[in-house]
Amino acid sequence: MTVDGCAMSSVISIGDSEFETEVLKATQPVLVYFWASWCGPCRLMTPIMNTAAQTYGDRLKVVKMEVDPNPVTVAQYKVEGVPALRLFKNGELVGSVEGIDSKQKVTSLLETNL
Repeated sequence: MTVDGCAMSSVISIGDSEFETEVLKATQPVLVYFWASWCGPCRLMTPIMNTAAQTYGDRLKVVKMEVDPNPVTVAQYKVEGVPALRLFKNGELVGSVEGIDSKQKVTSLLETNL
């Protein structure tokens, strides 16, 4: 999707059933943001994820997954605390961060792997 020729992207909500299609079979790298409605720090991450989706939208897909209703993926990728990020490239896990506390950590993870 483009607006005036600029790539625009937004964070996509997914569940266990969409994980394989949206993440593992994606043609571009995917940043998965694991969150929970009861998680205070997660609320602070939402604008950072939106910024990441807009900034890197031409070469990265950003998805978010609520941990409580999606236990299969949470267990498979050993998400032990939220907020947590998992970066996938060609279906492989290439980066992982838990307890994100800054935009710099997110930017560093993306810049290192994109």
